[in-house]
Amino acid sequence: MGLAKPIDQYTQTEAAAAAQELRQTLAEYSEAYYTKDAPVVEDHVYDELYRDLETLEAAFPIIVTNDSPTQKVGDQVLPGFKKVTHEVPMLSMGDVFSEEELATFDNRLQKNVEHAIEYNVELKIDGLAIDLIYEKGQFVRGATRGNGTIGEDITQNLKTIKAIPQTLTKPVSIEVRGECYMPKASFAALNEKREAEGQPPFANPRNAAAGSLRQLDAKIAAERNLSAFMYTIVTFDDVQATTQYEALEVLAELGFNVNPTAEVCHNMTEVKTFIERYQATRDDLEYGIDGVVLKVNDLALQRQLGNTVKVPRWEIAYKFPPEEAATIVRDIEWTIGRTGVVTPTAVMDPVQLAGTTVARASLHNADMLRDKDVRLLDTVLLHKAGDIIPEISQVVLAKRPADSQPYVIPTECPSCGHELVHLDEEVALRCINPMCPAQVKEQLTHFASRNAMNIDGLGPRIIAQLLDQGLVHDVADLYRLTADQLAQLDKFKEKSINNLLNAIEASRQNSLERLLFGLGIRHVGAKAARLLAEHFLTMEALMASDQEEIMSVDTIGETIADSLATYFADDQVQTLIRELAEVQVNLTYTGVTKAQAENSDSYFNGKTVVLTGKLSQYTRGELKQQLEDNGAKVTGSVSKKTDILIAGEDAGSKLTKAQALEIPIINEADLDSYLAQ
Repeated sequence: MGLAKPIDQYTQTEAAAAAQELRQTLAEYSEAYYTKDAPVVEDHVYDELYRDLETLEAAFPIIVTNDSPTQKVGDQVLPGFKKVTHEVPMLSMGDVFSEEELATFDNRLQKNVEHAIEYNVELKIDGLAIDLIYEKGQFVRGATRGNGTIGEDITQNLKTIKAIPQTLTKPVSIEVRGECYMPKASFAALNEKREAEGQPPFANPRNAAAGSLRQLDAKIAAERNLSAFMYTIVTFDDVQATTQYEALEVLAELGFNVNPTAEVCHNMTEVKTFIERYQATRDDLEYGIDGVVLKVNDLALQRQLGNTVKVPRWEIAYKFPPEEAATIVRDIEWTIGRTGVVTPTAVMDPVQLAGTTVARASLHNADMLRDKDVRLLDTVLLHKAGDIIPEISQVVLAKRPADSQPYVIPTECPSCGHELVHLDEEVALRCINPMCPAQVKEQLTHFASRNAMNIDGLGPRIIAQLLDQGLVHDVADLYRLTADQLAQLDKFKEKSINNLLNAIEASRQNSLERLLFGLGIRHVGAKAARLLAEHFLTMEALMASDQEEIMSVDTIGETIADSLATYFADDQVQTLIRELAEVQVNLTYTGVTKAQAENSDSYFNGKTVVLTGKLSQYTRGELKQQLEDNGAKVTGSVSKKTDILIAGEDAGSKLTKAQALEIPIINEADLDSYLAQ
């Protein structure tokens, strides 16, 4: 990246031509990023080209055009959404990429106001800007930034987000702004689900959040587990705040989710310390960040400094440099998932990236492999999408071997040899052979997994042996296994045999939702399985229901209803359910219903609970479910509305905030006694 020559060597004609080429390239990248939510280059590539354009236009102001990206704010407004006008425009932020540029920003402001400036420093959340309006404490409208003046009305989608209150703690009328984001765990789970369904993965949490909010069906947005942090009060006549830090406290008091990491910094040394701390620990956060934001803390001074046409003069975003590592691709492996999707994975020389050793990176699908033109022995640059998923950002063409040949995409399943196909215009290649050994193996592994039937000791190695010896052909066969049959397995002695048989026997009594999830029905995850089981109570009732009945279940949409109807209409599936009944697998819901939870006399009933830190006796999912069964509401962030914080080891900022708010804290050692109460 960078201009072809120093700026002082350009003529006006050359600068105009270079700028126009940059505008066209940036427009293409911007449409892919903002409108399609499917970026084609990394953020830092766009940023560098944008800065090249700024340099040209600053040196030759006469070449600036009205349609230049430097003259625009935000993204486009999509058709299909009602348009709303922002009475106070939603401006963009200026960006800097080095400490020197940050110091220049600070010096410029100090020169303008003739005194040192105090900043409120906040994390730059990797999400989508949103605007919320409340009337007398009630949420009435939510919108995207759009082009800064006109946005999209996404009220119904925003109502599905738990972190956005429907009613404030005070009956005030207020307009606030913030960032809607997708937590890292949700991002990873969503991409895993999309790949299993043959859909292209999202490139990063920001695009995943944007794609979710821009769904015309609010039920889809509800399934995506989005969250939000609010950080700006736009209009509020009764606000008792003179600083940005106080404004955040007011937002929290009203019931908004506010990021707890903000700090007031009195000089650039303190700002630098803040930046270094979160640049080093960003991988430990539950959400993605791509920098920090400096805001003049004094609200009166903010108003005095004002805005340019595009950006506020009183704030700046410091963008973290991209963390990349170069390595060499040694092989490309193809794996078959339980739904038949065939996924390529690059196997590379191990490298350190964002605190972990990385030697493998998914290429997601054949189209991506082809588009990125990854070849054997290529040198590639790796980064972590959403700070968690290793991904190849680009091939270093200058280091490509002279005799390199394009990688040949397979046409046959590497497991069974069946022809690979594309279904319904999916981007994924899929093996549609129902008896493909790799698919059966993955189906059995999923069925036995912890969140499904939880058959301890039945891992991929044992399942592979059971399949190789013809002892099982589907999940019902697991319940017909005998000690004599298991004795045929390699290195499987009496203790292991008894443990596995006991685990299989115990799993017969699992509640219906575990079985539903374990069957691996397309689009039916653990949460949907729980909702369906709690509503229909028996497998028989669910199988007898039509799509309209299924869609009457809260948050269950047409996609899941269609998938269930198709699944249960299959003769083989009906036979499998009968076989499961014959081997005495429980087909009813035995969990706590919503009504029972609300009437619980548990210590946790009616309380808002937050979990933090590492737990040794529970997984987060297990404890969350147990607390909800006891009538609790489990949320992700600490506020004045939080009743209890459950803190495991290495608890961080949530514990600190809970202590400051004097919220009761329970450690894991005392948790069992409280649950028993």
